[in-house]
Amino acid sequence: MVSSEMSPKSPKLSNKPKVSVPSPLRVKDLSSSASSSSCSAYEQYLHLPELSTLWSTKEFPSWKNEPILKPALQALEISFRFISLILSDPRPYMNQREWKRRLESLTTHQIELIALLCEDDYEDVSTRGTAPIVDLSTSNGVLERDGSYAEVWRVPGASHIVSRISEASLLPRLATWQKSEDIASKIMFSIECEMRRCPYTLGLGEPNLSGKPNLEYDLICKPTDLHSLKKTQNLQNYENQNLFTIHQILESWVQVSQELLKKIVERIEVQDFEKAANDCWLLERIWKLLAEIEDLHLLMDPDDFLRLKNQLAIKSSSEPEAFCFGSNRLMEITRLSKDLKHKVPMVLNVQVDPKGGPRIQEAAMKVYHNHRNEDIGKIHLFQAFQAVESALKRFFFSYRQLIVIVMGSLEANGNRNFVSEDLSDTLSQIYSEPTYFPSLDAAKTFLEDFWRYEHGILKSNGGDKRMR
Repeated sequence: MVSSEMSPKSPKLSNKPKVSVPSPLRVKDLSSSASSSSCSAYEQYLHLPELSTLWSTKEFPSWKNEPILKPALQALEISFRFISLILSDPRPYMNQREWKRRLESLTTHQIELIALLCEDDYEDVSTRGTAPIVDLSTSNGVLERDGSYAEVWRVPGASHIVSRISEASLLPRLATWQKSEDIASKIMFSIECEMRRCPYTLGLGEPNLSGKPNLEYDLICKPTDLHSLKKTQNLQNYENQNLFTIHQILESWVQVSQELLKKIVERIEVQDFEKAANDCWLLERIWKLLAEIEDLHLLMDPDDFLRLKNQLAIKSSSEPEAFCFGSNRLMEITRLSKDLKHKVPMVLNVQVDPKGGPRIQEAAMKVYHNHRNEDIGKIHLFQAFQAVESALKRFFFSYRQLIVIVMGSLEANGNRNFVSEDLSDTLSQIYSEPTYFPSLDAAKTFLEDFWRYEHGILKSNGGDKRMR
């Protein structure tokens, strides 16, 4: 019972807490939101230096999309490990059923994004055919004796089809464990369905009924090296591995976002607006995925998690910094996502009026209104820009609510021992900031006024009979 675990000298609730409560993020300067010591503690806890080495190592120099797809596949592989952790957790009071559902959903959404990235890799002429794959259709049904798992399918009237399964991934092993065989089977069928538009598949045990080539998953993802980074401090707390794994998945997708943002800027600079728009829509989905990953904290046991929070505060830093905002990469993609607003004049090929005139707004309104063939890509890009802004703000709004639920309202409002009352809700300022794209916002306002004026003229001339 809780009472038996507490010391009779435990402080009353009215006393000031002895462990510092993190203050929320300062909107004014995202790059300096957390001290270097707290960022270092965060990175060491998650083994981010070692993960960064895995992300940045180029195994296939001719494959331009390796920096994007590699961390995405590694996030998926870490999710397989997370499923194993949850199903192995012996605590009788954890909500294993909901954990299982959430991880199944999260894994499916990651597979959807990976499939979209693979489709983009194939559709881009500059990257088509450069992905490292192994085509097993030419083996005439002969299995290599190299220790890899393989299956032979014989289709009546057709040649042998060999489907190789990853040797190092945890997913095929989950399929053989009674506790996880159902979720592993569903994940494999999700891979089969989502990769149907791609010229290759992942090779993780999915049926591969089309006999497509397999991606060199083990060489790209390096599951063995990846899983060697799972050990953390021995804190005698089951939520320690859960917290650690959640943030490793988060950081892997943050890395994907960072590389995707570079690609977006490159495509805008060469005026490939349609492909830049596609990448922005992917970025918007990743921001939503990051919020889904963070929401896994909701399932953590309150007592175990708050005990862990204090254990980590003792072992890392006593400074008033929010644990999540020790992530320099998260702050960087936030800044880069907001900086997309500076690309609007370049897309419109219009210079900013030094006198503050509505030059850009008028150009944007013409693009929206005229629907010229050369402007369609611009319209799609502008819509995607604002979708990214919406997803970003939704992430921080969701994160603030998460703090309230998981740690209490004191955490969400900031520790008044460290921040004044007028700055006590700075996290809210991120999602309540004015639009990042005021020119596009104004252009839509102008367009609305234009159509209101046009409709008024039609109505006065009796030309609105069709609309009645």
